[in-house]
Amino acid sequence: MRTATVRNVDDSLPTGTVEAVVIGGGAAGLNGALVLARSRRSVVVIDSGSPRNAPAEEVHGLLGMEGTAPAELLRRGREEVRRYGGRVVAGEVTSASPAAASGEGDPRFTIALADGRTVQARRVLVATGLRDVLPDVPGLAEHWGHGVVHCPYCHGWEVRDEPIGVFAVGPASIHHALLFRQLTDDLVYFTRGTDLDEYSRARLTARGVRVVDTPVSRVESDENGITGVRLGDGRVLPRRVLAVATTMLARADGLEGLQLPMEDLPHGMGRRFVTGTAGTTAVPGVWVAGNATDLTAQVGASAAAGALAGAHMNADLAAAAADAALAAQLTASPA
Repeated sequence: MRTATVRNVDDSLPTGTVEAVVIGGGAAGLNGALVLARSRRSVVVIDSGSPRNAPAEEVHGLLGMEGTAPAELLRRGREEVRRYGGRVVAGEVTSASPAAASGEGDPRFTIALADGRTVQARRVLVATGLRDVLPDVPGLAEHWGHGVVHCPYCHGWEVRDEPIGVFAVGPASIHHALLFRQLTDDLVYFTRGTDLDEYSRARLTARGVRVVDTPVSRVESDENGITGVRLGDGRVLPRRVLAVATTMLARADGLEGLQLPMEDLPHGMGRRFVTGTAGTTAVPGVWVAGNATDLTAQVGASAAAGALAGAHMNADLAAAAADAALAAQLTASPA
């Protein structure tokens, strides 16, 4: 059995048409590119260098990689893609659209970067991830990824037993509070003007969660991080950690030309690309994987989705090659 010996250190954009372009160099994009490169496909990853989990110190819940720094995980991923001949190009995509010569059976796409470079591709994997929109509370945003967290599975162990406050943003925040209650006995639920029915209020109270209906004015902090929550009546409730469900918006800048269907999720949860099996979309030749379509996926789930999409893209390219070969054979055959 042969091991990988090819190492592509040329990360420039190729001049010809590549078989696949991956837009986004996070876990989903790199794992999709890895599967394609290992299938001997020419693949280019275009990475803007702004991963969602950049503020986080460690990756959690990923078997075998527990506690790895996000930057280190991505560094390893880039090297693995390059090991099999893939290219990882730093750049920001400003437009992506079907090429003029694109055909129904074997589409083509043109991807343009902010610096003017372009690349042609037969297939596209969108793995742009998402951006989190925090509630507009003074003092909150600067602690994002540290004292302000959103996922009990990503950060829960690290904030266990701390005085935690949950900033409600809608009905989903009730479930959010119950999950964080598993991690601490000192939990305050700030309703922030959201509806809290009597049944839900009773459940929180039964679990020892203090419910505060007074409006929130700002988040207080010092050089060591969050110290408390200042209320509209002037009181400050000491807290060390705040949990909040963000509005999650798939990153779609520059992708308008692909005309990919998107949908808004209920209760202001966010907006995502609509996909089918293995990340397929309504646009032939385009797949979407990771947080751009699965807003709540952690690193492991995003990586798995990227791998599945990559395998599906490889199969599609293989089928196209067989169709083209048969068509050429039939054309060459005498009547």
